[in-house]
Amino acid sequence: MKKVVKFGGSSLASAKQFKKAGEIIRADKARRYVVPSAPGKRSKTDEKVTDMLYACYDAASTGAGYGKLLSKIKERFEQIIDGLDLNLNLDFEFKTIEENFIAKAGRDYAASRGEYLNSLIMSHYLGFEFVDAAEVIFFDENGAFLADKTNRELAQRLEHLERAVIPGFYGSKPDGSIKTFSRGGSDVTGSIVSRAIHADLYENWTDVSGFLVTDPHLVENPVPIETITYRELRELAYMGASVLHEDAIFPVRKEGIPINIRNTNKPDDPGTLIVESTCRKPKYVITGIAGKKGFCSINIEKAMMNSEIGFGRKVLDVFERYGISFEHMPSGIDTMTIFVHQSEFEEYEQSVIAGIHRAVQPDFLDLESDLALIAVVGRGMKSARGTAGRIFSALAHARINVKMIDQGSSELNIIIGVKNDDFEPAIKAIYDIFILSEI
Repeated sequence: MKKVVKFGGSSLASAKQFKKAGEIIRADKARRYVVPSAPGKRSKTDEKVTDMLYACYDAASTGAGYGKLLSKIKERFEQIIDGLDLNLNLDFEFKTIEENFIAKAGRDYAASRGEYLNSLIMSHYLGFEFVDAAEVIFFDENGAFLADKTNRELAQRLEHLERAVIPGFYGSKPDGSIKTFSRGGSDVTGSIVSRAIHADLYENWTDVSGFLVTDPHLVENPVPIETITYRELRELAYMGASVLHEDAIFPVRKEGIPINIRNTNKPDDPGTLIVESTCRKPKYVITGIAGKKGFCSINIEKAMMNSEIGFGRKVLDVFERYGISFEHMPSGIDTMTIFVHQSEFEEYEQSVIAGIHRAVQPDFLDLESDLALIAVVGRGMKSARGTAGRIFSALAHARINVKMIDQGSSELNIIIGVKNDDFEPAIKAIYDIFILSEI
């Protein structure tokens, strides 16, 4: 069995955290390929090493004083090395970094050094082979990721390595310059490595025990999600849930490799398993609740609009003309409502209204602002009767007026529109009816 394990910044912020990661890796012989992040914050008032590297590079590349900043970064890594009792000296590495900063090697190069140095330490600590990501992860001259070339080269490089450490977050362009992933950096690297070695599981170790049913800032101590499908995850991420970025999911999804989100500080917690599909019956009818504020609706009424061919296209063409994307579009026989981001719409609202009048001559047009959209997502809703009814009942009991409800044909999610002021109470009411009432 082969597992790829990625550790986030908080999991490798200090020697103490490094030791926890080491214990986790050594506890399972299948954990053979490790992808480290740069050291994160050790406390709320601490600095991330990546931010320190950016600041140091900006100073060095502009001719400003950078010595103290570089010494501070070096000290962070030396503290980790000393805490692990390693016989490792990074003086040569820091001399090279300093020279490249002065030579203006780029902010991507600067940002990547945290992962690079942490991976050198991790490889020495574990006794694993170090493989520089710049030698196996590739971008073209425009900075676009070269997935096939990377997969081919990485698979070839790791084929004869029983165990290896590969830094997260970066790769290289044809000229040898460093390029970082724009979003979900180290998560993406872990996924790419998992695909290349045909891993049985990709473990993503962080500071939380998997995903929660909803935002803990809105609901106190929400229950964790045991298993979630990629489709459910995408629906929740789209509606604002803080989850893995799609770029980090695609390589493993393509290969059918599951992802396990685990907690470095609570290694016995099972975390959340992300899978393509599963016959496991979910514990609750719903998998998760997520939402966003800041929408407005444009309500259009016209008698017999359903018999006008191209009516919807003409209306949406007006929004497209002004670069405004729509979120949802529930409709009836004589009505159509379009939900858009209020911040995008406000600048062009009068032009859009005039455009709609010219395009379809509505009988009535009305705007409503300060709305929120909430997604209730779950594969269990397919086989459960009365899900929408329970949502309405919970919101009515909480005295919340529903502005819109929209259910996709997949029966995987239900979208509810409410006023911004009702956003938090609505999520709590839905959580209570589907989770607390079933515990």
